[in-house]
Amino acid sequence: MNEATVTCLRQQAEPLAALSSAHLTPPTRQKLISNDLSVNAYPTTEGGFVYVGSPRYDIPTEADLAAIFELAEQAGVVWLKFDAEAAVIEGLPVFGDPGETW
Repeated sequence: MNEATVTCLRQQAEPLAALSSAHLTPPTRQKLISNDLSVNAYPTTEGGFVYVGSPRYDIPTEADLAAIFELAEQAGVVWLKFDAEAAVIEGLPVFGDPGETW
């Protein structure tokens, strides 16, 4: 592949942060796996991807997710990946065992 194509593809990259699904309340976790969140989300077998946008395109109606969106926007994060095995982020609330709803 030529360098121009690689450079062009790199310019299309969007920042993603992986974080523990424990940062979501059990009802929000259930909405994620049921593909019923108030914002664009893509469930996976291990959690899911949630689109924040840059700038943030919407404010979730789920309060726990709205707080994470606020921080993600400040950090320049465009995508969130929630996973029971991902890192617990210091300073974010934790709502029980992340595997409860998965």
